Amino acid sequence: MSKVEKNQSRLFLFLVALLAGFGFFIFLSASLGMVGTNMSGFIHVGLKQLGVLLGGLVLMIGLSNVPYRVWREYSLPIMIAGIAATALIFIPGLGISAGGATRWLNLGFFSIQPAELLKLGMIMYYAAWLTRAKDKAGTLWTGLVPMLVLLAISGILLILQPDTGTFLVIASALSAQYFIAGGKWRHFLALFIFGLIALLCLAIAKPYIRERIMTFVDSDKDVLGSAYQINQSLIAIGSGGISGRGFGQSLQKFNFLPQPIGDSIFAVAGEEFGFIGTTIILVLFLLFAIFGLKIASSSRDTFGGLLATGLVILIITQSFANIGAMLGLIPLTGEPLIFVSQGGSALLFGLSAVGIILNISRYQKNNN
Repeated sequence: MSKVEKNQSRLFLFLVALLAGFGFFIFLSASLGMVGTNMSGFIHVGLKQLGVLLGGLVLMIGLSNVPYRVWREYSLPIMIAGIAATALIFIPGLGISAGGATRWLNLGFFSIQPAELLKLGMIMYYAAWLTRAKDKAGTLWTGLVPMLVLLAISGILLILQPDTGTFLVIASALSAQYFIAGGKWRHFLALFIFGLIALLCLAIAKPYIRERIMTFVDSDKDVLGSAYQINQSLIAIGSGGISGRGFGQSLQKFNFLPQPIGDSIFAVAGEEFGFIGTTIILVLFLLFAIFGLKIASSSRDTFGGLLATGLVILIITQSFANIGAMLGLIPLTGEPLIFVSQGGSALLFGLSAVGIILNISRYQKNNN
């Protein structure tokens, strides 16, 4: 690895450390809303998040030492495991329902969100498939149709939960891989039109999707109902001003913002750290994307490049989906802000993905 590439990998790791550290700092601030009513709960969620973060860092370091080519060999079993684990949540007694959705798998002492494994498996397998396809990867039948099959499988499992946000994130990652492999613009246009038609059909069939779209179009229509979260989020972010109220000083996290340590955590950050703090978060994620995609473009082989691209786009799309929803730029998705929000499965996945990308960075073009 050249000196420039080594520095690039170190900068990428440094960015992840900043995101994880700043994210935990924001999480602690957001969870202070529990102190007045549930001190033991505050201690519990804080220690749990810290434990997951430390465990994720250990996992990241471990995976950074696993040669990424291993994932090409085991991509199919990993994808099948993700599909099977996600399907298990529909079995009574195994699936855990909360907030009108069944997305968690009960494993006794703890629960996991198997969709995280499904994301990883889909990206790994599609990268391996496109690598085997070589020059035909960008064609209709060898590149696009297999992607549609993967999206159909994941779509059925996720929309039934329902978890439309995760499905759209997977679609974004696979589309990026297809584009990098040589996909044609006319295929993307056809895919975009097909996606709009599918979204329209889902809006007709699924009232919750239709409600989110209508709330996005007119957030003043039902401020105490379907539009409550977005309005409270905008109040929090707007009241933060330039520099924010200060650490722990958010008012909206006290019985106003739904899930202040979960989906709404960016709104808490906006209120407490203001425009400056939220801009720092956005810049860190943008730099994460830039350096991650540089690692992907410098990969010594096609599989490494496609795998790194899929993982980076997945993390960035999910994170910006959360931020965009809190700013009212897109409909609410329910996606957590990776490295920041509460959610052990998402944090472990994010740090695992970073570990894989770091290993890919060790094998760059013209280097051993």
